[in-house]
Amino acid sequence: MKMHNFSAGPCILPAEVMKKAAQAVVELDGSGLSLIEISHRSVEFVAIMEKARSLVLELMDLKGKGYEVLFMQGGASMEFLRVAYNLLENEAGYINTGTWSTKAIKEARLFGKVAEVASSEADGFRSVPKGYTIPEGLDYLHLTTNNTIFGTQFKAIPQTDAPLVADMSSDIFSRNFAYDAFDLIYAGAQKNMGPAGTTVVIVKGELLGKVSRKIPSMLDYSVHLSKDSMFNTPPVFAVYTSMLNLEWLKEQGGIGAIEEVNEKKAKLLYSEIDLNPLFEGFAAKEDRSSMNATFTLTKPELKEKFDSMWRAAGINGLNGHRSVGGYRASMYNALSLESVGVLVDVMSDLERNA
Repeated sequence: MKMHNFSAGPCILPAEVMKKAAQAVVELDGSGLSLIEISHRSVEFVAIMEKARSLVLELMDLKGKGYEVLFMQGGASMEFLRVAYNLLENEAGYINTGTWSTKAIKEARLFGKVAEVASSEADGFRSVPKGYTIPEGLDYLHLTTNNTIFGTQFKAIPQTDAPLVADMSSDIFSRNFAYDAFDLIYAGAQKNMGPAGTTVVIVKGELLGKVSRKIPSMLDYSVHLSKDSMFNTPPVFAVYTSMLNLEWLKEQGGIGAIEEVNEKKAKLLYSEIDLNPLFEGFAAKEDRSSMNATFTLTKPELKEKFDSMWRAAGINGLNGHRSVGGYRASMYNALSLESVGVLVDVMSDLERNA
């Protein structure tokens, strides 16, 4: 039985994407060779890379707007470092909404002055900061659009004259957003785009080349752009599977169409959390993530019973992050509305039989 996968990452992928990727590992498109044994310089893989890069811009409506796409390695954690290495000259601003932005701030401080423009740490990262003032003259302003661990999400883009940089690892391609308001976007593939092993970076070329420091080649965005993401051997399987997933998303009708489905999933689950007295949402209602719903039991003594019920229903990956506890239901693009319905039924059954 295929399980209902609510894992926060690596993520659930569409069944047809998994089948195509599995077949390509055996043999890629009748080539007589496996995807993972062909040269990354081959005509076949260069075409895969170019299609993946093109689909990113197409789906985000960024074609012809000065953006370029990279498929990198090292995860979003490497981008915490690489962003500052390439962009921080005098002072950068960061909005702190949890674990990942805290780590990004730590890395940036290795390279220069960092202003923590706003933080929701005081309320345990249950909300997105509001009512703050953004300093003038920043090299860039960084935000994490969706907080995977605490279950919060920016619903509006901060207004600033500074270049905007965003970690979109867990909500990229999940909702219509003014993507062209950002100057650099990065996202680890394993949360909503593909398997672990690659990170997509979307950057305006005009943003680069402004810092005075010398940048090592592997950390220099300009070097990777000049080599079309082929400066070193790329993670061929992760790029190929991400390409398949982007093709699948296009076939579904694009980001607008998948956003409608994601909103239905989130509404269904949050309605149960709010109506069922045995559960309580963690994040502030106005800032709830449509990707990662975090919640707790109001009666901890029911934990063993609830855990056995959702596992028996074929549900996987529901435990909350170790730093928060409780439960986290990650509802990425490929998770069906039916799977969310199964979870809601289990929650309702718990209330009836508690």
